Amino acid sequence: MSEESSDVKQSGFSLGRLIPLVVLAAGLVAFFVLDLGQYVTLDALKENREFLQTFVAENTALAFTVYMAVYTVMVAFSLPGALIATLTGGFLFGTIFGGLATVVAATIGATIVFLIAKTALGDTLRAKAGPGIQKMEAGFQKNAFSYLMVLRLVPLFPFFLVNLAPAFLGVKLRTFIVATFFGIIPGTFVFASVGNGLGAIFDEGGEPNLGIIFRPEVLGPILALAALSLVPVIYKRFSKEEA
Repeated sequence: MSEESSDVKQSGFSLGRLIPLVVLAAGLVAFFVLDLGQYVTLDALKENREFLQTFVAENTALAFTVYMAVYTVMVAFSLPGALIATLTGGFLFGTIFGGLATVVAATIGATIVFLIAKTALGDTLRAKAGPGIQKMEAGFQKNAFSYLMVLRLVPLFPFFLVNLAPAFLGVKLRTFIVATFFGIIPGTFVFASVGNGLGAIFDEGGEPNLGIIFRPEVLGPILALAALSLVPVIYKRFSKEEA
């Protein structure tokens, strides 16, 4: 056995682990090559609104399942258009059911990305990163839930990056799922409510206000939740200083 293959084996790396990553990358490339983005726009929703509403009315359970499956795939493959898809969920199923379906589907899709990244590269990167990243990993793990909640509540970074980073820093699966689920609820339901009113907006020939998330009455409570999520981190820090 060669020295190189021995190193690969010791680090737990195998080419087979890369297959899911290759599939995700291929799906992302196919999305752009086939120009599938044209179907994830407000114009496409407006043009097909009658067909979609009729289909939902006649096949509610199936439509609900298909929507969740499509949304899960979009998140898992890190495809653009999640915001439009969230609006579509609110438009077709209402704020409550559309928002709930989106939260569940987004959490499932994010978890798929997390597991693939953790399995394919997480262990290998941590093994080769050295003591520096290990210290960062230890600090992140101690407050993983709080940090993830803040990153989900306030989208400081792209959604797909927040799916990947915890995988590389050894965050537990349960922590990732719970923080993701609850962290994306506020923003998701805000945009689902916007989607719920799209019918009237389309009838008036207007455009939805996608900047609603930045209104003080909306952003304020979300920032307050983010600050509340950091309380355990601040408490631990002050407790150590006093000790």
